[in-house]
Amino acid sequence: MTNNLTDVLSTSGVEAGSVVPPWEWSWWRTRQQGAWVFYWIIGVHLLAILGLILFPLPGWGIAGAALALAWLGGIGTTVYFHRALAHRALKLGRISSAILTVCAVANGSGAPLRWVSIHRWHHATVDTDEDVSSPRHGFFWSHLRWLWQVDEPTAIARFCPELNQGGLSHWRYMQGWVLAISLLGGLYWGWAAFFWLGAIRLVFALHAQCFVNSICHTEPGVAAGEDSSRNVPWLAAMQLLLGENWHRNHHARSGSARLGWTWRQPDLGYWTICLLERLGAATDVRHLRATPDSAPKPS
Repeated sequence: MTNNLTDVLSTSGVEAGSVVPPWEWSWWRTRQQGAWVFYWIIGVHLLAILGLILFPLPGWGIAGAALALAWLGGIGTTVYFHRALAHRALKLGRISSAILTVCAVANGSGAPLRWVSIHRWHHATVDTDEDVSSPRHGFFWSHLRWLWQVDEPTAIARFCPELNQGGLSHWRYMQGWVLAISLLGGLYWGWAAFFWLGAIRLVFALHAQCFVNSICHTEPGVAAGEDSSRNVPWLAAMQLLLGENWHRNHHARSGSARLGWTWRQPDLGYWTICLLERLGAATDVRHLRATPDSAPKPS
């Protein structure tokens, strides 16, 4: 079994016979299975830029629909991928799990098993050389580059083997179709909707999620190898108040279904969980509270 990130990546066949870690590669270099991620990110950004040039003001209806889709996609990621699957902070039924998975995949979060395995990898090695998305290797690395330069086939076996069965394992094959519909579906309502409901929304959602890896791990004055996570209040707006920006809280109590600990820390992801619990769609919710020894660092 592979023991660290450098060994995993240097023995994969991409850099055979070398120990050069991927954060020292050229930024455009990809791993074999990461090539489609790289071209997808380039393509969707180009489409988003074109859309903003052609339709800078799409109208309230289209703009509102784009935000609603981004919010629903974020709910899928934060409630199901993050809190339910990665940290087992709650359990969801089959129907709600399937709906939230579609929302997350359609928002560009990728297949659930890859998302969960990478996230658990991050928590297991946070802010060390083995951390898969640490800003220790550069801001651009932590924000985007690792998405196409890290593609470790054994990550699922190492970090979420209990999930690698049944319906979840099939999403690696279905995500392409879901993303295609997500990108192209707005064309039915015209070109402005095509760009705003598709590429522009997807780019917005991508960077909102990636800022959690980059901006939310830049606590100043932290020694190498120590947890640099921090709460970033201004990121709440870009996160659409879903709670992922309260990242120091999350690292302090990663098993909690609640990321925003006070009324001043809005966490619509947790409120959604509470609603699902009342409706009987969520069970075993871990309503953990902050304690003095796990208080977050000042933002």
